[in-house]
Amino acid sequence: MAKKSAANNKRSTNGSRYGDILYEVKDQVAWVTINRPRVLNAFREQTLDELTDALKSTRNDPSIACAVVTGAGDKAFSAGGDFYAMKRLNWINGAMWNDRMQGLAMTIRGLPIPVIAMVNGWCMGGGHELALWCDLVIASENAVLGQTGAKVGACPTVGATQYLPRIIGERLAREMIFCARRFTAQEAAQIGLINKCVPRKDLLAETLVWCETIKGHSPQTLRMTKKSLNFESDLLYASWQHGMELLAHVWGSEESLEGMDAFLEGRKPDFQKFRIRSKRELEDYLDGCAKDLNAPPSMRRK
Repeated sequence: MAKKSAANNKRSTNGSRYGDILYEVKDQVAWVTINRPRVLNAFREQTLDELTDALKSTRNDPSIACAVVTGAGDKAFSAGGDFYAMKRLNWINGAMWNDRMQGLAMTIRGLPIPVIAMVNGWCMGGGHELALWCDLVIASENAVLGQTGAKVGACPTVGATQYLPRIIGERLAREMIFCARRFTAQEAAQIGLINKCVPRKDLLAETLVWCETIKGHSPQTLRMTKKSLNFESDLLYASWQHGMELLAHVWGSEESLEGMDAFLEGRKPDFQKFRIRSKRELEDYLDGCAKDLNAPPSMRRK
C-alpha cells in the first residue's frame, strides 16, 4: 500500500473530470492549468468552478507542499473573463459570477500552502486579479500584466482595487486602473507587482526551484505565516463585498456591453456617446427645475 501511495503522489489523474482545466499532483506540487488557449485562457463559469474545486482538493492531501496556477500554451496566463460569458450577465444573475470570483480568491488565500502564479504571455483584467490572489508570482519575459476594465466597461473590484494600492502604491494603482496601463514582466518586477521575471525558456525550471525550496520548509510554519500575512488584507473583505455589489450593477449595462462588443468586433468602443447623453439628460433635469416642473402641477408658477 505504501508503494502505491507514493506512486499516486507523483502523478494524479483526477484532472480528467475537468473540462476547462488540467490538474495533476506531481512530486508534491499541485499543478492547476487553465486549458482554454483558443481564447487566451479566458475563464467562464465552469472554469471558475473547476479552479476552485481543484485547489480545494489539495486540502485532502497534506503531502502537497504548494500549488502552481498557470495557463496552457505560450500566449497567455489568462486574458480574464470570457466576454461571451460576461455578456450574458446582468444585475439579476451577476452575483453568481461575482460569487464565483470571490470564492476562487478566498480559496487561494485560505489554502494552508503557498500558491504560485506562473505567468506566460498575457495576464490581463480578471486574469491579473487571479495572479494578485496568489502568494507568489513568477513571469517570463514575454508576459504583460494589466487591468483593462476601463477600456471594456468592466470594474476590477475583485482584488485589483483592494490589493494594487498595497502592492505598488496608490498612484501607480490608479494609473494602472484609470489609464489601463500595462506593465511588461521586467517593469512589473521592478515595481514589486511580481516577484521575479525570467527568460521564457527558464520559466518552468525557475518555478520548480521555488517549489523545491518550499518543499524543504516546515508545512506548519508555512500555514501559520500565510494566515498571519493575510491578516491585514483580510480586513478588506468589506471592500470586496462593496466592490462586487457595484460590479453587479455594471453587468448588462449599456456601457459594459458596448465595451465588450467593441473588443469582440475589433473596434474602438464609443463611450463618448454615454457622456453626451448624460449631459443632455442633466440639462433637461436642470431646465425642469428652473421651470418649476419639480412641483405638483397645481402649484407650479404660471
